[in-house]
Amino acid sequence: MSSGLISSIQSSFSTFYRIVDLLLISMVFFIATYSYGVELDTHYYLVLLISLSCFLFLSQTFELYRSWRTSTTFALLSYTSLVWVSCCLVLMILAYFTKTGANYSRVAMGIWLVATLFGLCAWRVLFRALLVHFRKSGLNAKSVIIIGATPTGLNLAAQINQNPQHGLKLYGFYEDRPAERLPDMEGYEVKGTVAEGVALVKANPEISHVYIAMPMKAEARITDILNQCSDTTATVHIIPDFFIFNLLHARWQNVGNMQTLSIFDSPFNGFNRAVKRLEDLVLASIILAIISVPMLFIGLAVKLTSKGPIIFKQKRYGLDGKEICIYKFRSMTLVNKKVDDVVQATRFDARITPLGSFLRRTSLDELPQFINVLQGNMSIVGPRPHAVQHNEEYRKLIDGYMLRHKAKPGITGWAQINGWRGETDTLDKMERRIEFDLKYIHRWSLLFDLKIILLTIFKGFINKNAY
Repeated sequence: MSSGLISSIQSSFSTFYRIVDLLLISMVFFIATYSYGVELDTHYYLVLLISLSCFLFLSQTFELYRSWRTSTTFALLSYTSLVWVSCCLVLMILAYFTKTGANYSRVAMGIWLVATLFGLCAWRVLFRALLVHFRKSGLNAKSVIIIGATPTGLNLAAQINQNPQHGLKLYGFYEDRPAERLPDMEGYEVKGTVAEGVALVKANPEISHVYIAMPMKAEARITDILNQCSDTTATVHIIPDFFIFNLLHARWQNVGNMQTLSIFDSPFNGFNRAVKRLEDLVLASIILAIISVPMLFIGLAVKLTSKGPIIFKQKRYGLDGKEICIYKFRSMTLVNKKVDDVVQATRFDARITPLGSFLRRTSLDELPQFINVLQGNMSIVGPRPHAVQHNEEYRKLIDGYMLRHKAKPGITGWAQINGWRGETDTLDKMERRIEFDLKYIHRWSLLFDLKIILLTIFKGFINKNAY
C-alpha cells in the first residue's frame, strides 16, 4: 500500500519541485529586502516576476525537472546552479542595458541571489535524501525486468542491486535460450520466456521498466521484442553493447525528405560549439592574465639554461584530424626538425634538460598551449594531442582511435585526470587512454569540463608517468 501510494504521486514530483522553487525564490526575496529595510516598489516586484519567469523558462530548457532517480547529487546540484546563475546573469544584463541598477539595493539583491542559490540546492539535497531513504526501504521503487540473460544483463542486475538509492527492484530475467546456453547466472533467476515477460508487463502496470540486454547482431529479435512492448505502458531501454556504445553522439538528420542517422558525430555542433568556444575564450583569457608573469620567468630560465629556442613547436592532429601547430616550453636539448624524428620521451631520457625535467613533471611546459586555445586550435579540456607519427601508428592498432579527433585536443583531459598520461610504452596504456578520451566525448557537458578543470588543479599537474 505504501509503495503504491508513493508511486502514485511520483508523476506529481515535477509540479512539486516547481512550486517549491518558486515559493523559495519569492520567500528569500522578501526576507532579504525586509531584513535590509528596503521599501518595495514596482521595480522590485518586476525583478521578482522576471526572475520567476526566467527560472521556469531555463528550467525547462535545461530539463531541470526531469527524473534524477539514477543521476548523481552532483549532477542535480550542478544543473540547479546553472539555471539560477543564468537567471542572475539575465537580471544583471537587463539592469545594465536599461540603466536601472541604481534603483535597487545592491546588498539586498546580492544577499537574495546568493542565498537563493544555497536554498535551491539545500532543499534538493534534503528531499533527495528523504527519497533515498524511502527507496532503500523498498518504498517509491520501480519494478523492472531484464530481457536477455547476457553478461551485459547480468552487469545491469548487479548495478541495480548495488545501488538501492535508485529505487529499482529487479523482478527477474526473461530468456528464450535453454539453460545450457546461458552464462553463469550468479544467483539470478530466469523466470520465463520473452513472451511470458512481455505478457507479465502487459498484465502488471507496476513493472514500469523493461531492459533489453541483447547484442546488436540480434536486430530482428530486438525489433520483435520492441513491437511486443509497444502494446504496454512500460518504459523500454536497450542496454548498449560495445558497438552501439561507440556510436558517438548519433543523431537523426534530414537530407531532403530522407532521414539519415549520423553514427560517428561530434557533440560540438551548433549551440554546444558556441558554449565550448565561449568557455575556452573566457577561461583561457583569465588564466593567461594570471600566469603571464610566471611564463616570462620560465621562458627566461629556458633560454639561460640551455641553447635553443624558448618555445618548442610541433605538428599535431587537431579537430577532424587536421594538422595544427602546438606550443610548449622547450624541455629538451635537441629540437626535432622532422615529424618522422619524433621519439616519445622516456624515464631518464638524456635529451631532457634538468629544468625541462622539472617543467615536464609539473606540466608547466604546457602553459603556452593556452595561446593555442585563444587561437582556436585547442581547447582547455579535450583529448591530449599526439604527434602525427604516433597517430599514424596507433590508428592501425586501436579500433576507434581517430574518433578522439571529434573534439579539439585539450591541455587537460579525462584520461589525464585518471592517470593515463605521459609515456605509453605498451599498447594497453594507449588503449586505456583512448577509452577515457572517448568516454569524455560521450559524456561532454559544460559542467563535466569544469569538473575536469577543478580536478586538474588538485591532482592533474604532477603524475608519476610525466617525465
